[in-house]
Amino acid sequence: MNTYKTADIAKMIGIHVNTVRLYEKCELIPKPERLGNGYRVFTDLHIEQFKLARAALQVEVLQNGLRKLAVDIIKVSATGDYETAAELTRQYIELVDTEKENAEEAIRITRSIFSGMNAASLDMQIAYTRQEAADFLHVTIDTLRNWELNGLFTIKRKQNGYRMYTAKDLQRLKIIRSLRCANYSLSAILRMLRALSDDPDTNVRDAIDTPAEDDDIVTACDKLLTSLNAAKENAYFVAGQIEKMKKMME
Repeated sequence: MNTYKTADIAKMIGIHVNTVRLYEKCELIPKPERLGNGYRVFTDLHIEQFKLARAALQVEVLQNGLRKLAVDIIKVSATGDYETAAELTRQYIELVDTEKENAEEAIRITRSIFSGMNAASLDMQIAYTRQEAADFLHVTIDTLRNWELNGLFTIKRKQNGYRMYTAKDLQRLKIIRSLRCANYSLSAILRMLRALSDDPDTNVRDAIDTPAEDDDIVTACDKLLTSLNAAKENAYFVAGQIEKMKKMME
């Protein structure tokens, strides 16, 4: 195999030399050999492992242990245990598929509930307290308070100042709960709800998965479906890297 210095690796991968050392410290690459003067010696195998690690960490998908599993794949691959790394990658892809199914199901539920809200005449005279609304939705009062503080809904108050949850409010809260259970971000849900308020015929899937151009910070959960698709694509690349390195070591 070819050999490289730390600076060579940094230039080839497009990272700082300190990042190369950080990858070694975090056990994300095989431990390089050292010359008598202490200089690290990297090989082609290190280059492929760097490519694997960067692909696995590219998408910040955190829910249900996906991020931890990605790190486990990298560390196991770095030890040369490619069989286990391949199995972990298979599990990662299955978990991403499950998250995608949950995300799509939440969108279908949203469409169904919103259509029912528009088509049915809800009894607006029914009123629930915050505790009753929380019990009905199987969430905590703190959760309702958090959703309200983040602008996902606004509740009318009685003359005594107590909140009054109507049947329509509960339908909207069902939508929010379904989307949050699927790990959509609060900002993505708010964006979608505003779009539906402006145009009931808006495409829910597009609205919840497309951040505005002027959004300052966009997380993976602000474009959840896109992020999950990218994570799966990267996982297939990781699987290919594992096979490549396995053959290099044979």
